[in-house]
Amino acid sequence: MATDGESGSSRWPRRLYQDGEEPDPRFTLANERTFLAWIRTALALMAGGVGVEALNAVAAEPSDLRVMLAVALLLAGVLCSTTAFTRWVATERALRRGRPLPAPRLAPALGYGLGLIGVAACVLLFVTGF
Repeated sequence: MATDGESGSSRWPRRLYQDGEEPDPRFTLANERTFLAWIRTALALMAGGVGVEALNAVAAEPSDLRVMLAVALLLAGVLCSTTAFTRWVATERALRRGRPLPAPRLAPALGYGLGLIGVAACVLLFVTGF
């Protein structure tokens, strides 16, 4: 249970805070900073998708390839943002239980996915002159 005088039931998600012992605040704050970094990454991906689509909208010849690139960036941002919270909860739970931290599943998927999006952007530049 919480040992800092704060009831575990007053914090959300309740099930998480009722589990295990309160970890060192530095670890919890580091976990929160990591979550916020993933959220910033998600926002940047979504902004990139909106930017690509905005360029497509004002282009002399709109391209389906640009639309696909914009959608891929937007979906990568959605994946990143939804997975960030799941990762935060899993890490916080491991900290509270004194267990090893979970493996980073989002990082490889995002890394390879963005690599593919980068290749698609290069192809788009060569094919359409973007």
